[in-house]
Formats: sequence, C-alpha cells, structure tokens
Amino acid sequence: MPFHNQQILPAVRKMKDLEKLISSSYEYLVLLDSHVSQLKSIVDLAKAHHKKMLLHADLIEGLKNDEYAAEFLCQMIGPAGLISTRANVIIKTKQNGLLAIQRLFLLDTNALEKSYTLLERTKPDYIEVLPGVMPHIIREVHERTGISIFAGGLIRTVQDVENAVAAGATAVTTSRSELWKHYAP
Repeated sequence: MPFHNQQILPAVRKMKDLEKLISSSYEYLVLLDSHVSQLKSIVDLAKAHHKKMLLHADLIEGLKNDEYAAEFLCQMIGPAGLISTRANVIIKTKQNGLLAIQRLFLLDTNALEKSYTLLERTKPDYIEVLPGVMPHIIREVHERTGISIFAGGLIRTVQDVENAVAAGATAVTTSRSELWKHYAP
C-alpha cells in the first residue's frame, strides 16, 4: 500500500523544484539540502499549499544533527517528520509525535547487521533504504523488521521504481522530476 496514496516522495534540493511541486497533487514532499534560516518559511509555504514536509535533518546547513536540533525542528519548524541516519534524532522525533524515518546506507553485510541493531533501538515509523535499487535487500529488511520501507538513492527509471515497489517498498524517494511527473497522484 502506498504512503498516503503516494508511490513517489518527491525530494527537492532547490527552491525552483519546490515551487513546481507546490501546485502538484503530491501531499508529502521531502526537503533535502537546506539552510537553517530558510526552514520556517519553506515549511510554512508548504503548509499554506496543504503540503506536508519531511525534512532531512542530516542535510540542514547551520544546524548540528543531534537531539537538540531535532527538538528545535519538531517544535519550532513543525514539519510532518524528520529523516535522519542518527538514532538520537529518530528517538527525539518520535517523542515529539512526528513521523520518524531512519535512513540506512546499506553498503555491505556488516552495515546491514548494524542497521538491524539500530532499528531495534530506534523503532522508526519508516526506514529509508539506500541505495534503493536492491530489491532483494528491500524485501529482506521489510520482512525482518516489519517496518515500512522507502527506497531511495540511485533510483533513475520507472523500472527502478517498479522493482522497489514490487519488492515491498511503500514509496520511493527521488529527486528526479521526470519520475515525479510520471507518478503524480
């Protein structure tokens, strides 16, 4: 089942991309690269257009990626959720009642096994698996954890999206605008 009827979670890096998506039918958007001074206005703009922003906490310039930053983001900026590789950020996000998405870079078997231990501790709402072009790993992580998966990273084609979804991904995060257009709800 897709994430809130979205098979694609558009991930934006530039304001011009956000401006395009503001008038789209997508409800949830992901903000990748940003600066702390821009966050409130970006999230407020999204809310004014009935969009829900997922902030990538690790990619915010001018803000340390720790539990204090997560508290600030949750309480002062007010996104729909946070994405992070950091356990303390995920835990603090959950404590604040926002969507907590644990991002995992699965480079090898050791990273995968360490990730399972981390997930037992953080119990995120969703897991973002990177790279997202490994259907068998998406399936394994979902089966082993029971947590819904977002596939991200190196997703370049419609076939990549279809493979990830067929393997059990709830949604695919991508910064490729051609895929946003193809899958627009």
